[in-house]
Amino acid sequence: MTTSVRDLQERSFGATLRRDAWWIAPALTALVLGSFGVYATWAAWVNRYYEWGPYLSPFYSPLIQTTWWPLSPAFLILIFPGAFRATCYYYRKAYYRAFFLDPVACAVGEPRHRYKGETKFPFIVQNLHRYAMYAAVVFIFILSYDVLLATRWPVGGVLADGTMAAGPREFGVGVGTLVMLINVILLACYTFGCHSLRHLIGGNVDCFSCVRGGRARFETWRGVSALNRHHMLFAWCSLFSVALTDVYIRLCAMGVIHDVRLF
Repeated sequence: MTTSVRDLQERSFGATLRRDAWWIAPALTALVLGSFGVYATWAAWVNRYYEWGPYLSPFYSPLIQTTWWPLSPAFLILIFPGAFRATCYYYRKAYYRAFFLDPVACAVGEPRHRYKGETKFPFIVQNLHRYAMYAAVVFIFILSYDVLLATRWPVGGVLADGTMAAGPREFGVGVGTLVMLINVILLACYTFGCHSLRHLIGGNVDCFSCVRGGRARFETWRGVSALNRHHMLFAWCSLFSVALTDVYIRLCAMGVIHDVRLF
């Protein structure tokens, strides 16, 4: 028995001939992305327990002290990496399926049958992805600087309230330093594997040897392409690492756990 094009177009939502558990992937995606969104919003809203000793949560970096903004300064920061992820080509596929059910999965009936693409508001805003990428690259350097600061420990140690004692600094590494370092590495792999960055470097070049700096651009394009092949993996790993870094620093600031100074 064959299935006509008309049958496929008029298939009701969720109707499919698939016998596998196709719904697990979009359900897990909705759960993880939804949980991250709720946690990130809460962590930004409370506006405390984001700093301990030389550690600073990525949700609050760079640390902004202002009187004109009535809400937590974290909201001024998260809009940039948030926009980068929200407009990311991979994440668009993920949350379109998980939250909009469009399409919920391959060969599964959709709730609507007319496709207009990303040509109308608010989806046309997705075209700003390249500009969000520029901001995301800047944040990689900011967070890298935070890791450097996380190696500068006060000689007098960290006080009971989590603030650093006055006086000279010395080099040191704690568990939190490594947590922040791993987070930056994963974020860098995700950011520098961006499709827009790959296109910016070499997507509009037909002949690398024919353009200025062709050799350098070609090697950079190869490096970005290598990261791009694992873009989905780095997208998820960096999402977890950002949240876990904030959780670690928050628990240290709350006194729930104690950071271990390695050397």
